[in-house]
Amino acid sequence: MNIFLYLLTVLIWGTTWIAITFQIGVVPAPVSIAYRFWLAAAVLMGFLLVTRKPWWPPRQAWRYLFAQGLALFCLNFLCFYYASQWITSGLEAVVFSTAPIWNAINGRIFLGRPIRRQVVTGALLGLTGIVLLFAPQMAGHWNDSKVMMGLALTLGGTLCFSCGNLLSSRMQSLGLTPWLTNTWAMLIGSTTLGVAALALGMPFALEPSTRYVGALLYLAIPGSVIGFTAYLLLVGRIGPDRAAYSTVLFPIVALTISTIYEGYHWTPTALAGLALVLAGNLLAFLPLAPRAKAMGAA
Repeated sequence: MNIFLYLLTVLIWGTTWIAITFQIGVVPAPVSIAYRFWLAAAVLMGFLLVTRKPWWPPRQAWRYLFAQGLALFCLNFLCFYYASQWITSGLEAVVFSTAPIWNAINGRIFLGRPIRRQVVTGALLGLTGIVLLFAPQMAGHWNDSKVMMGLALTLGGTLCFSCGNLLSSRMQSLGLTPWLTNTWAMLIGSTTLGVAALALGMPFALEPSTRYVGALLYLAIPGSVIGFTAYLLLVGRIGPDRAAYSTVLFPIVALTISTIYEGYHWTPTALAGLALVLAGNLLAFLPLAPRAKAMGAA
């Protein structure tokens, strides 16, 4: 089941980067994000009611839900949507692939969890591979203030993503499922964005093009309902640091799509980067050796 959830997350989220670019343009980013998570929350609520699962969170969960809604379904996506104006999705993926490291560090700081050397080593190998894959895109742009702003926003979005991971892990330890917590956190995040957009006078018109509506449906149902639920279930099963390593594989899926539809050319450097990503992924995801487990228990 862990492998299934892991692969499902990689395949879905590896394709949402392209769908997000289809929403940039006529509809303001906060409104597009609000549409996405209103729709996703409605689908999840319908699922809870039809299956007669608990749909109202306990009182002690609300503070975590508000924090997760703002971090994971509001600020996180605002950063990535606006960053995409100045940098490519490939560069966003480079920064986002540092999520396992941030999860390990934040888990240690806020939850007192030990940092698994195996996971951090795997994450560093994967990050090195991602840099080899996308470093040519940064050539000649290190002095561009807009590119730097895009990278800073992407880092901010990654940190928000990491905080949302830890909040989900905390709520699952209280016995709450991602089906329930995602429903309310998405509703809180999207409503916050909607109120802010309304206060700023942003238009709420829906772009009627097939491209925009198709991207909205894909991002809301597979990308949010299925993707986030699968990922956060994985967080509860194997921990936020190991689960977040799936983020290192997202660019590989994106590059595969680019190879088929956009003529991306693989170079020796890119192939070496791919090899490092796969090696790091294997190292981070394999069970700890018996000796390492014994040392951790001691």
